[in-house]
Amino acid sequence: MSSYTKRSKDTLAARVARDIPEGATVNLGIGMPTLVANHIPATREVLLHSENGILGMGPAPAAGEEDYDLINAGKQPVTLQKGGAFFHHADSFAMMRGGHLDICVLGAFQVSATGDLANWSTGEPGSIPAVGGAMDLAIGAKQTWVMMDLLTKKGDSKVVKTCTYPLTGIGCVKRIYSELATLACTPDGLKLIDKVDGLAHTELEALIGLSIGM
Repeated sequence: MSSYTKRSKDTLAARVARDIPEGATVNLGIGMPTLVANHIPATREVLLHSENGILGMGPAPAAGEEDYDLINAGKQPVTLQKGGAFFHHADSFAMMRGGHLDICVLGAFQVSATGDLANWSTGEPGSIPAVGGAMDLAIGAKQTWVMMDLLTKKGDSKVVKTCTYPLTGIGCVKRIYSELATLACTPDGLKLIDKVDGLAHTELEALIGLSIGM
C-alpha cells in the first residue's frame, strides 16, 4: 500500500476555493462547504449566497465577534462583505431556482459516477429527512460541486455506480472534492482531476470500486 496524507478539512476547503473564478455567485451548503468562505482570497471578488436570504456573505467572524443575528443557513455566525444584502427567503429561492447561481457546493451521502446526487436522507429508521434547499440548488445552479469525505465511517465509498439513497438530483454533480482526490462526473463515468501525493491511481480505484479515467 502506498503512503499518502489525507487533505484536512481546511486544506480541502482551500482546494475548492481555488477553483472558484473571479466574479462567481456561489452558494455554500451546510457542513463542510461553509469552510470554503474562509479560503477565498480577499483580492478575488466572489459573491457568496445563503439560502436564508444573504448575498455578499463573508468568512466566519473572529472568536468573540460573533453576531447571532447574522447567520448562514446552518445557523453558524458569518460576516457580511461591503455591499452585502439581506432579503426575503422567497427571493433567495427565486435566485436559486432561476439559474442565477454559478456554483453551489454541497455535501453528500452518495454521488454516482455520472453525477446523480443523494444528500438528504439515508432512509435509516429514526433519521429525519432534511432536504432543505438542496434540490433547488442542485438543479438551479449552473454547476453543482460536492465536497465530502470519500469513504463512510465503515470504509464504504460514497462515490458509487448507482445511488441507493433517495436522489436529490439526477446528473447534476460536475465535480467531487474529497480528502483524497478531486474527480469529475461525466456521462462516461469518473475522470481524475487530481489526487494527493503518494496515492496510486489503482489504489484510488480500489477504494472507490470503480474505474477512473485520466
